[in-house]
Amino acid sequence: MSLLKKINMMIAAALVLVLTLGILTACAKSSPSGSSSTADSASEEETFQNESSPAETMIPATDAGTKTLVVYFSATGNTKSVAGKIIEATGSDGYEIIPAQPYTEDDLNYNDPDSRSSKEQNDDGARPEIGGEKLSLDDYAIIYIGYPIWWGKAPRIMETFVESYNFEGKTVFPFCTSGSSPIGDSAKNLAKLSGGTWLDGKRFSSDPSDEEIEMFINGTNL
Repeated sequence: MSLLKKINMMIAAALVLVLTLGILTACAKSSPSGSSSTADSASEEETFQNESSPAETMIPATDAGTKTLVVYFSATGNTKSVAGKIIEATGSDGYEIIPAQPYTEDDLNYNDPDSRSSKEQNDDGARPEIGGEKLSLDDYAIIYIGYPIWWGKAPRIMETFVESYNFEGKTVFPFCTSGSSPIGDSAKNLAKLSGGTWLDGKRFSSDPSDEEIEMFINGTNL
């Protein structure tokens, strides 16, 4: 083969290579309108899914079974005053036990053995009826229960109350008011009738200081 012929063949091969490269480049640059690279497509698809997928449902925490309640019976107002201070200090809900038949001054005469309160306290089976709306304990985990001391005991209406409700799973902190009588076994006797977890009780005078109330609340370790 002559030298000229070899040169022509080399030129032709070079031209073919140039044309091939040019065609490939043109194809790469002329992708259809609106299309994108694989990476971009994946990114857009992921974004769309994130935007269109419903957000994870967040159920807000409820206070069911976690709230605190102060329940009290007060015939003369002393226990009500103490209960009010505990409610204010703890931010608790309050519930007053109202007797269906209110107690009169004569009913509370402990010097009269024939007075209503004397007869009730001497009768283990006495269960004075509670008036007013019935209470639900479902929302409450902590319950303060207050009452006066009558004849060394809790008033019989407190037995009516604790026997009327389910205290399972509740923690109870009893407190009482009296002129001098201690809380004694009054709370233990109520605990036997109610269930739940009853902790040590506290006696208050008719007008305890804020410091005394605070010490009682702090002592519950809540």
